[in-house]
Amino acid sequence: MKTLYLMRHAKSSWNFDDLSDQERPLNDRGRTDAPRMGQALAKRSIHLDLLVSSPAVRAMSTAALVAKELEYPHGQIQIIASIYHAEVPDLVQVVRELPNETQSVLLVGHNPTITDFANVVSPSPLNELPTAAIVCIKFNCANWADIDRHNAEFYFFDYPRNQPE
Repeated sequence: MKTLYLMRHAKSSWNFDDLSDQERPLNDRGRTDAPRMGQALAKRSIHLDLLVSSPAVRAMSTAALVAKELEYPHGQIQIIASIYHAEVPDLVQVVRELPNETQSVLLVGHNPTITDFANVVSPSPLNELPTAAIVCIKFNCANWADIDRHNAEFYFFDYPRNQPE
């Protein structure tokens, strides 16, 4: 059984005209929502074998804040360049190439691709993921290369506004 958590990065700031898109940081709401979602995962007793992120600052910051709440070592967050500006086939490839010894993986990425990817692999249709939302899908297979909608089971969808203040 493989468990995949897909997370859209938390809310980013548009206040820095001199920064490239990849360099945009989280805004105040993002810095609040990301740890809140990490706490929500911790309440579910989630244990991650691997946390992967886009190299965009807002995605890496989201990953780091969630990792802290889950007591996942910051230095073990894996940055995968192809997640930034990825299309659905790129994310399919990223996931299918994950190490098979990992059972539980959180992937932090960007919309619209993260929502589109979730809809490709989930047996249940999903609306657009809001910022910092997390979808959990479990796959009845031993290898990440074998993930498919046909061996998938939707487990949960959660987002910051669903969490207590």
